[in-house]
Amino acid sequence: MKTIAIISQKGGSGKTTLALHLAVASAACGHKTAVIDLDPQASAANWSDRREAELPVVFSAHASRLRHEIAHVEKLGGDMLYIDTAPHSDSAALEAAQHADLVLVPCRPAILDLEAITNTLRFLRTTGTPVLAVLNAITQSVRDTLQAEQALVLHGIDFSPYRLGRRIAFSRSLVSGLTAQEFQPNSKAAHEVHTLHSYVLDMLQHFNPATNGNPLT
Repeated sequence: MKTIAIISQKGGSGKTTLALHLAVASAACGHKTAVIDLDPQASAANWSDRREAELPVVFSAHASRLRHEIAHVEKLGGDMLYIDTAPHSDSAALEAAQHADLVLVPCRPAILDLEAITNTLRFLRTTGTPVLAVLNAITQSVRDTLQAEQALVLHGIDFSPYRLGRRIAFSRSLVSGLTAQEFQPNSKAAHEVHTLHSYVLDMLQHFNPATNGNPLT
């Protein structure tokens, strides 16, 4: 089973949105996908309550129970797991990163978000888990995007060349227990999720080439 943790110490960075959209993309590719929601607000779990589709399965858990929940997902036959963490919780985020094959750090192209990423990276680097930033809520401003990427380079963090734009479909779809690619399959938002998801799976293979005969394709 491959595990991806979504971590950012900055509130409102889009962690839950990223986790749910990637999880649905994984399920659509045929993976037995689950999400563990470590956020006390339980946004991912509440989304699951509004959802009719069977996958991804969402479990709400406390960080102290994370190891047991991961083992539970493995026992159920899961092969893709996303961990949605809470902001301002170093202990929970550290626990998630230690159990992950890859950490994704969503970041909006705004100065406060880019400055806050320093705190996130400080403890993530102690785990040795590969870390990849994902620019989120990107506007049509090429200048803002380039400046954000330059800031990430200065922080020494790798980032995905595929980003998520500031699109209504991302938030509106969640209201109905869906994601953008289900809500508007032919939209730009759906295309962005598809390309980002493919890239993330490629990075999992790159950082963790051993797949026990079960490649993520």
